[in-house]
Amino acid sequence: MAEYGIGELAKAAGTKVQTIRWYEQQGLMPEPFRTQGGQRRYDEKAKRRLMFIRHARELGFPLDDIRALLEMADDPAAPCADANAIAERQLLEVRSRIARLRALEKELERMLRECPSGEVRSCRVIEVLSDHALCLHDRH
Repeated sequence: MAEYGIGELAKAAGTKVQTIRWYEQQGLMPEPFRTQGGQRRYDEKAKRRLMFIRHARELGFPLDDIRALLEMADDPAAPCADANAIAERQLLEVRSRIARLRALEKELERMLRECPSGEVRSCRVIEVLSDHALCLHDRH
């Protein structure tokens, strides 16, 4: 059975030692076994759990949703409807962020297109940034 120190686990998972400690403090990672010298030791199950958390974070899931998903993962016989609902909610959030980013992109393009690139006194970028009322989009 493979066993990892916290530094080895961090390297294997592509994360930082402080992140693992923080996940432990948040209750996402269980308290690890400790040697007599007090060093943390992790097994493959802990590594898989950390990889799960990292992947969920990369997909933008909030910590509370990750916590709920981990609880579901700990009960493999449970139905996955709740997991699907969490993923659906996350997908809607991602789509909403994409829409906001597209609106920001259009606004930045417009600012640049309307800027005569002369002196700052006639710079559309500075003008729009100085007066939010000139902005086409109010949701950013």
